[in-house]
Amino acid sequence: MADDELASVLTGVGPRLRVLRQERGTTLAQLSETTGISLSTLSRLESGQRKPTLELLLPLARAYNVQLDELVGAPPTGDPRVHPRPFTRHGQTFVPLTRHLGGLHAYKQIIPVRSGEQDVRPEQQVHEGYEWLYVLSGRLRLALGEHDLVLTAGEAAEFDTRTPHGFANAGTYPVEFLSLFGAQGERMHVRARPTAG
Repeated sequence: MADDELASVLTGVGPRLRVLRQERGTTLAQLSETTGISLSTLSRLESGQRKPTLELLLPLARAYNVQLDELVGAPPTGDPRVHPRPFTRHGQTFVPLTRHLGGLHAYKQIIPVRSGEQDVRPEQQVHEGYEWLYVLSGRLRLALGEHDLVLTAGEAAEFDTRTPHGFANAGTYPVEFLSLFGAQGERMHVRARPTAG
């Protein structure tokens, strides 16, 4: 990384830290108590008067529950918006559509075709939260408690994630779907509904 590019990245850290803290509604004093970093150091970090170091950024990433590269990896313009990268978990590709700062998390998920798995019931899991799914393409098998559903393009489902649930590809090409997940049980607020016509 060239010196000027490094300087740009480091200059952008302070504004991102300030935006993260303000979005969380956290004061510098509260953050100091959580991280063990002095109030003056935090203030100087956010204002750009203190150079960010790994020793300072690691506890801040933990406090905000974000990846370290989200604190330093935004564009060199100092833009605080995070540009998340896709990741793979349990053979599924997840494309994050939101920053993980509390509230609802949105993903586009892609499950590839695996031969012989179309007839196997997906393994179920249970955790806190509430989830909505919307199938973009393909056939999604949703094992929800004792029920098995196959959702196709344009179909949606919602459920409490404390109900055992699992997903699988029920088709012959990759299934793509949108997932909105409220880790604390947050629910969507529908402001307008179609009128009966």
